[in-house]
Amino acid sequence: MNGHRPILTVVSLLLFLSLTAQTRRTLDNKCGTAQHLQQKLEQNAVLRERFEQKKIEFNRTVSTRSLQKNARLTSVVYIPVVFHIVMNNPNLVTDAQIQAQLDTLNKTFFGANADSTRIPSYFKPFAGKSSIQFCLAQRTPDGDATEGIERITTLSSPFGLDDRIKHSYSGGANAWNPAKYFNVWVCAMTDGLLGYSTMPGDGSAPSEEGVVIEYRALSGGSFSAYNSGKTLTHETGHYFNLFHIWGDDGGGCTEDDLVNDTPKQADASHGGFSGLKFDICTPSGNGIMYQNYMDYTDDSCLVMFTNGQVDRMETALSMYRPSLLSSNGCQPVVVNNYDVQLRSVNQPSQRICTSVFTPQVTIKNKGAQNLTSLQINVKIDDGPVTTYQWTGSVSTFSLATINLNNLNVAPGNHTLTVYIANPSNNTDQDRSNDTLQLSFDYFPPVTDITESFENLYFPPQGWDVVNNDNAITWQRVNGIAKTGNASVKMDNLNYGHVGEMDDLRMPSINIPASLDSAFLTFELAAATFTDTNRQNNNWDTLQVLISTDCGQTYTSLYKKWGKTLVTAPPTQGDFIPYSTQWRKESVNLADYIGKNDLIIAFRNTTGFENNIYLDDINLRKVIVNPNVKEQGFVLTPNPTNGVFTLQFYPQPNNLKAIQVFNSVGQKIFETVFANGQGYNNYQIDLSQYQKGVYMVTAIFEDKMLTKKIIKL
Repeated sequence: MNGHRPILTVVSLLLFLSLTAQTRRTLDNKCGTAQHLQQKLEQNAVLRERFEQKKIEFNRTVSTRSLQKNARLTSVVYIPVVFHIVMNNPNLVTDAQIQAQLDTLNKTFFGANADSTRIPSYFKPFAGKSSIQFCLAQRTPDGDATEGIERITTLSSPFGLDDRIKHSYSGGANAWNPAKYFNVWVCAMTDGLLGYSTMPGDGSAPSEEGVVIEYRALSGGSFSAYNSGKTLTHETGHYFNLFHIWGDDGGGCTEDDLVNDTPKQADASHGGFSGLKFDICTPSGNGIMYQNYMDYTDDSCLVMFTNGQVDRMETALSMYRPSLLSSNGCQPVVVNNYDVQLRSVNQPSQRICTSVFTPQVTIKNKGAQNLTSLQINVKIDDGPVTTYQWTGSVSTFSLATINLNNLNVAPGNHTLTVYIANPSNNTDQDRSNDTLQLSFDYFPPVTDITESFENLYFPPQGWDVVNNDNAITWQRVNGIAKTGNASVKMDNLNYGHVGEMDDLRMPSINIPASLDSAFLTFELAAATFTDTNRQNNNWDTLQVLISTDCGQTYTSLYKKWGKTLVTAPPTQGDFIPYSTQWRKESVNLADYIGKNDLIIAFRNTTGFENNIYLDDINLRKVIVNPNVKEQGFVLTPNPTNGVFTLQFYPQPNNLKAIQVFNSVGQKIFETVFANGQGYNNYQIDLSQYQKGVYMVTAIFEDKMLTKKIIKL
């Protein structure tokens, strides 16, 4: 906007968020981008501060580049677009309609739209033409031919601002690689929304970056005021870092869109207009620019971007989305006669539990000729190459999964290289998709675990981290520990991919059958960002899982979140625990005594709250003196300051109840077992009771055992 306007401050941003939070979006408030941004920023003050700082830095860069006359692209660039049509009946949106929508997007960006002749003469000097153009993707991320349109039938329609549409597990469609494609989701939307977009630096997961559009607001749609395709132009402006032209300050004149050549404007414009239009921010002169694509007027009124807006969009492309410039998504796929793609290496997994394994690969015949044979070469580390000669039949564009010959490895971390050659005894005409590598490890199981993460190497030998989204995950940190100088940390404070899971896995273990009991113990420190009394919140969750099948499936042994997890009050900053903010946790492994090749995993599911730390992870093994076992159960510690453990030897059968009585015979605690099957140990807390002598009784179907414990 004109004049030397103050850059949007944190305080004013909060005012804007508060005002938009109070507004139910209707067709008059057709864009949900501001509300979507609010939902991201209100969860995390650190993210909000970073977003604000990036905005200042970006504005400074745009100003500098504009003054130096190098804010613009020097030639036309083409960005590949994929339209994910996710509806109960996705065929309601035709290919012709998508092509018309893409044509409108290109014309409005390039300033070639026929209705640009209606730009008022006094605004024509400011009208901008961008060199950003768009194509329907010609190839998928895997290199297959496509028309840039995919249709998904869903029962989850309609969709709102919660990004469900962007994930197949919630009835939506997964994004194509957002570094290489502009993802547009088309659907029926709730609350009268016409669309929303992610913005650079808003904390969205990469898999959620892109634009969502109401299908009736596409070119030729049934929303008569909004069916010229300008909604996608508006939302794409947000995608390239444009704000609403009025600055979203709730009707005031204090903030703006950070663009120098758009007039001040108090609020959104609604409906259709002609001629001059004034408001309290621009009460004279040429009036407000309700013709701008970043306003809310009817599509028939929207006819222009400004030069300043184009500067911002093209700068945003080069600063925040530069990989789109090198995408080959607009290039058609060339189908050779002989071309086989090594699609994936399915086995080994990240960890194997035996020294002998069977590699498994999936191939795709991308050639025009039927595939009848293939040479598959395998190498471990720098060892010799093993060649497997496959024969069969795979038609064009079809897949095949192939098990190779068994391989044997020594303990350690390894790299497996697989490459293919000679499809149907011919030269492969595209060698770029013939080779894959993966890392895996094999270590024999151990019987002892004592890990405090003091060694600089992380993960320690035999441990591994499963980080499926290749984002923030478990890491070793110095200077923060329960004991020693290091621990492991999960940085949920900066991990905005809510619901993502990361596993820290221990070495494979054998628990000897000679043990009477076994426990996993660890030190925990955790805090939230949000008040733990808040309802319906996405909390960070910590689980301890165990697998008996080398990590294929897991059973949960421990799960805590929110109030049950934290060891410190909510912290609106980077949580670093004091020495008193650690808690020792214990997980009973009695059910796994005598079992081998067990994998125990610490699983963090992020709620975008705050940090979790682990330290001093130990496998505690207990063998009890035979004379003590004869007593049936043991109470430790005895005397106790409050919490004590009742340990059975052996694991009890036909157990009916555990009861605790005070010195006057009053029952203060009872646990009843309906099926008669109990665990090896139970923790009982006498902290709230007076000092003195208590009697602990275990009642079986055929007997009753009683022991005394002293509360200090």
